[in-house]
Amino acid sequence: MPDSQPQPPPPSSSPGPADPSSLLLCGARLTDGRTVDVRLVGGRIEAVGTAGSLAAGGTRACGERVDLGGYLLLPAPAEPHAHADTALSADARGPVSYEPQDVQRRATEAALLQLGHGATAVRAHVRVGDVQGLGALAAVLQARRALRGLAELTTVAMPRVLTGVAGADGLAVLRDAVKMGASVVGGRPDLDPDPAGYVEAVLEVASEHGCPVDLHTDAGDPARLARLAAMAGGLRPGVTLSPCGDLGRLPSEVASRTADQLAAAGVTVVCLPQGGCGGVDRRGAAPVRLLRAAGVRVAAGSGALRDVSNPVGRGDPLEAAFLLASRYGLSPGEAYDAVSGSARAVLGLPEVRLEAGFPAELLAVRGDGLAGALSLAYSRVVVHRGRVVARTSAVREYCSSAASVELGLPRQGRGQLS
Repeated sequence: MPDSQPQPPPPSSSPGPADPSSLLLCGARLTDGRTVDVRLVGGRIEAVGTAGSLAAGGTRACGERVDLGGYLLLPAPAEPHAHADTALSADARGPVSYEPQDVQRRATEAALLQLGHGATAVRAHVRVGDVQGLGALAAVLQARRALRGLAELTTVAMPRVLTGVAGADGLAVLRDAVKMGASVVGGRPDLDPDPAGYVEAVLEVASEHGCPVDLHTDAGDPARLARLAAMAGGLRPGVTLSPCGDLGRLPSEVASRTADQLAAAGVTVVCLPQGGCGGVDRRGAAPVRLLRAAGVRVAAGSGALRDVSNPVGRGDPLEAAFLLASRYGLSPGEAYDAVSGSARAVLGLPEVRLEAGFPAELLAVRGDGLAGALSLAYSRVVVHRGRVVARTSAVREYCSSAASVELGLPRQGRGQLS
C-alpha cells in the first residue's frame, strides 16, 4: 500500500461564483521555457495556459491568485529518507531524549523545516523496541496527525534485532508497530547476528500486511545483497535500500553485477548525497550513475537533520539534487527527478506533471532555469493539495557603487543600504 493515498479528482467544473478552494498561479516559468498560468482546484491542476489566458477565470473564477513572475514552477520534492525521532537533537546536552513530547516536537519542527524547503511528503524512519519501545513511533504518528493538511508524514518501523531469542521481542514489536500505524517495515539487517534471517522476517511481516519494505544497509557485502535481491524479487509493493554507500567501493565488475541483480528484483536505492544518517556509520553516496545505467530506480534523500550523525544537516531536497549534479555527474533534470518523481514513486505517491489532471503538489523556485534554481534556490513557494502551505523569501541588497551604475548591473533589494 502507498504511504499516502492519491487525492480524489475535483468535482466537475460548472459556471458560478469564485471558488474559494481554487488557486491561480500567474506567470510561472516551466522547464521547457514557457511562461504559463496554472489553475488549481480541489487539490489538482485544472488547467495550464499561456500567461494571462486564465486570468478571466474561464468556467471557474479563481478564489486566490499568486504572482510567480520570476519563478520556476516544478513538481514538489518528496523526502524518502528522514529520521524524525532524532532530528534536531545535535545540540542536546547528554543523551537524546525519547520522551514522547520531545520526539513529537522535534518531528513536527523537522517536517515543517523540510516543508519549507519544498518536501510536501516525508518518509521518516523511527526506531522501535529496546529502550524506546513504541513511544517514539506513537509521538511521530501524533506529529503526523498534527501536520495533516500541511504535509504528509509517514513512518518506517525500525527494530534492532529480529532473529534468535532476542529477536522474538523485536518481531512482536514490529507487528505491533504496523498495527499502530507504521506504513512501512524496515530496519538494519547489518546489525543483526543473522542478516539474512532479519531480511526474511521483515519480508514476512511486510507480506502479511501488504506494506513496503525500506532497509538500511551499507551494501558492502555483494553476496548478502544477492540473497536480499532474490528474496525481495516477488514482494509488492516493493523494497527500498539505503544508503548503499559501500556499493561504490566494490570492484567495478562486482558492483555492476550487483546493480543488475537489484534492477532485476525491482529494488529501489535511495542515496544520501548530503551525508550519513542515524542508521549508518559510514559516509559516501551510492554509485548513482552505475545504478541508473543498470536500470535501478534511484532516489535521493536528506538523511540526518542536525542530529549526531550530521549536526549541520539541512534536510533540503534541492541541496541533495545540487550535489547529485555537481559531484556525481547527473544532469540537473536527472538530479531533480531523484528528489521529486523518483522520490514520490518510492513513497507510492502518484506522479506529478505540470498538466491538467495531475496532483497539485508543486514547488516554485526563483530562477529562470533548473540549473540556476538548484544553484541559488533561496526563495520558494510550496503548494500542497492545491494551496500555498509555505513561503520563503530571500532579499539580497548591495550598497550603491559606480561599477553597478556604469555596467548597468541588476540590483536586488527593497531599499538603499547605507
